[in-house]
Amino acid sequence: MLISSTFILALTMLFIKHPLSMGLAIIIQSMLIAFITGSFYYNFWFSYLMFIIVVGGMMVLFIYMTTIASNEMFTTSKNLILLITPIFLITTAMIYKNKSFMETKISYNSSNLMDQFLMSVSKFMNFPANMIMVILIVYLFVVLIAVVKITNITYGPLRQS
Repeated sequence: MLISSTFILALTMLFIKHPLSMGLAIIIQSMLIAFITGSFYYNFWFSYLMFIIVVGGMMVLFIYMTTIASNEMFTTSKNLILLITPIFLITTAMIYKNKSFMETKISYNSSNLMDQFLMSVSKFMNFPANMIMVILIVYLFVVLIAVVKITNITYGPLRQS
């Protein structure tokens, strides 16, 4: 169900023209992808971390786009409405027909849950995945240094009032 929602959202991105609504669609898309990746593990901490990184980047883009296109009006595309309405109706019909997706099929034991949590945390720190984590940490540190060096406090905001 989540995968079909991401596919539908990707199709609607083709009809969106305003940059702020594109940003909102990207945030919703990243939230759905975080739910999908979180469902693969017993906890959501890795997907939550990736979602927070994406939202942080989108906040910077949101500030940049509001300074550039602050007075641009939203327009509703008829093609987008004609695309979303049948897809929404089909999706709600599928949800109504198959209610079993709301129920969880895995029952957890409280002591077993802690063991599974520790195993899922150690998966990211063991050999194949630890290099990805180190690369991510180094990349974020380099980007932080680059942003600090690029910005100059004396120039002030992007747009003069």
